[in-house]
Amino acid sequence: MQNLPVHITIDSALYTKDPNSSKLGQNIVSHSIDMIDELGFEAFTFKKLGTRIGSNESSIYRYFESKHVLLVYLISWYWSWVEYTMVFSTSNIASPVERLEKCIYILTRKIDKDNDFSYINEINLGNIIISESSKAYHTKAVDKENKLGYFKTYKRVVQRVSDIVLEINPTYDFPHMLISTVIEGAHQQRYFSEHLPSLTDVKKGKDTVVNFYTHLVFRAIT
Repeated sequence: MQNLPVHITIDSALYTKDPNSSKLGQNIVSHSIDMIDELGFEAFTFKKLGTRIGSNESSIYRYFESKHVLLVYLISWYWSWVEYTMVFSTSNIASPVERLEKCIYILTRKIDKDNDFSYINEINLGNIIISESSKAYHTKAVDKENKLGYFKTYKRVVQRVSDIVLEINPTYDFPHMLISTVIEGAHQQRYFSEHLPSLTDVKKGKDTVVNFYTHLVFRAIT
């Protein structure tokens, strides 16, 4: 059985002041999600964000030292939310096969709004994960930031699902490679389906991505 559900907590290394501690901080997070989804990460700036929320650019720097750190914060929030959803959804399921199926669904599904978190638009945040998340760790500073724990929520999700893979097949040699491939590949397929549809087989009205990766995982491990 899984552990008790986790709470959404973000490592303090990813902010100067906890944005969840004030209305301004929540506005910074909320509007940054909308603007990065709208403009793209490269075109997004703290100056533009300040104009959107009616605050000085300097006030944003009191919460985040750079837009890169803000992006990592948003990604960490997303993966903490995914972990919360995953544990909550599987805590009463005894079968590791059923738990793995549920986890694959959560990792590869099309994101819907979660009304439990009023100031976060999970749909827009999901778009950022698909289009922008690799920019958080495809940097020259990735090794340093990894040591600081910037990516531990993502790694924790991969570990959690990898552990279920090993419950089903303890001799499988590539659980982490398999699950990280599922996650990154599903993001690519979602992106292709919107922009380069000839590179995918996604069909409207069907869970094509979910079905493909469920099939891939169980063919690989059994």
